[in-house]
Amino acid sequence: MDLFSYRRESPHESAPLAFRMRPRNLDEVQGQEHLVGKNAPLRRIIEQDRLHSFLLYGPPGTGKTTLGYIIARQTRSHFEYLKAVSASTTDIRRLAADAVEKLKYYGQRTILFLDEIHRFNKAQQDLLLPFVEEGTLTLIGATTENPLYEVNSALLSRLRIYVLELLDEQALRSVLETALADQERGLGRYRLEIHEPALKAIAVAAKGDARCALNLLENIFLSGYREGEVLEVTPEDVARVSGKTVINYDKNGDQHYDTISAFIKSIRGSDPDAALFWLAVMIEGGEDPRFVARRLVVHAAEDVGLADPQALLIATAAAQAVELVGMPEARIPLAEATLYLARAPKSNSSKTGIDNALQAVRASARIKVPPHIADTSHPRARVLGKGVGYKYPHDYGGYVDQEYLPPEQAGLVFYHPSGNGRENK
Repeated sequence: MDLFSYRRESPHESAPLAFRMRPRNLDEVQGQEHLVGKNAPLRRIIEQDRLHSFLLYGPPGTGKTTLGYIIARQTRSHFEYLKAVSASTTDIRRLAADAVEKLKYYGQRTILFLDEIHRFNKAQQDLLLPFVEEGTLTLIGATTENPLYEVNSALLSRLRIYVLELLDEQALRSVLETALADQERGLGRYRLEIHEPALKAIAVAAKGDARCALNLLENIFLSGYREGEVLEVTPEDVARVSGKTVINYDKNGDQHYDTISAFIKSIRGSDPDAALFWLAVMIEGGEDPRFVARRLVVHAAEDVGLADPQALLIATAAAQAVELVGMPEARIPLAEATLYLARAPKSNSSKTGIDNALQAVRASARIKVPPHIADTSHPRARVLGKGVGYKYPHDYGGYVDQEYLPPEQAGLVFYHPSGNGRENK
C-alpha cells in the first residue's frame, strides 16, 4: 500500500516521523513559496482544480510526492499513482482505457501521478504521448533527474516544468519545530528540549532535504529518549547520530555538471575561496578526483594559458599526484593547483587561437603545403621543388621574415596575445 492509499486516513503512529509529518495542505508546505506560496502559479491551479499536465523536478526531500498527495486529497478528478520503476505499458493502457470510460460516462477526468518518470524508457514515454496530447490523462511526473535530458522532447513539449528547490535553513527549522510541537503526529507529547545550536546542526546535516532532517530528528529521539525523563538534545548528539554528512551530489546528474561548472567558473573569475568551496563539495560528494584533476589541466591551458605557462605544469603535477597518493591526501595537491590557477593571470589565447585556425581549415577549399617548407628528407626532394627558397632562420640570427602559410591563407592571424602576465612580456 502506497502513500496515496492513505490520503484520507491519519498515518499510523508506527509510521516514520517523516511520513506522519507530511504536509496535508499547501499552507503546510515549506520552502517552495515560488510555487505554492500566496498567488503562486502552481497553488492557483491546484486550488481551482484546473490541473494541466506538468513535471515536478527537484532533489529528494523537497516535496514532489507531497504535492501529489495534496492534489490527490483536493481534486475532484480520479487520481492514480504509479511508480515508473515498476509500472509497465500494460498499466498505462489499462489506466488510459479506464480514463476514457470515466470521462465518457461520469464526466470525470483522470490524473496520473507518475513517480520517477525518468525511469520510463523511450518506448514507455512515447506511449504516454497520445493520451496526454488528447487529454485522456492529465500527467503529473515527478523526477530528481534533469527532464531536459531524461524526458523525450515530444512529451516534454506538452508538459510544464515546475522546479522545486532545496529547503533553506529557515524552512528546515520550521519543519523541525512543527514536528517537535505536534502532539498528534509528531513528538509534541514527549519531553524533548532541543535548542538553537542543535536545530541548526540538524538543518546543516540535512542539506536542504526535509525528509532527511525529520529522519535525523527521529533517530536522535529513538536513540536517546527514556520514558519519564527529559531528553536534552545537543549538537554533539546530532553529530553522533548523523555520522558523516551526506550531501546531495549525483556524480552522473545535474549536481555533477553544475558543480564542476561552478568550480571552473570560480577559477576563471579568480575567486580562490569559491573555487575551494566547490572543490570541497565535489570531494565530500564522492567525485572521482581524477575527473577534477583532468578539468584542472584543461583549465590551465584554456583559461590561464600563456599568461602563466607554469600553471599547466602545476595542474599536470597535481593530476600525477592524484594517481600517486590517492584520496584523501590528494585533496591537498588538488587544492594547491586550484589556488594557483585561481590566482594566476588569465589568457584564453591558446583556445581562441586553435579554434580560429580550425575554423579556417574547415572553411578552406584547398590546403597545400608551400613547396619551400615541404619535407626535404628525400635526397631528390628538390626535383619536385621541395625546399627551394627556404630560408633557414639560424642562418639569419634566429629569425627571418618568410611566409609559412599556404598562398590561399596568407596573412591570416589566429593568435591574439592577451596582454596579461607573462604573455604580455
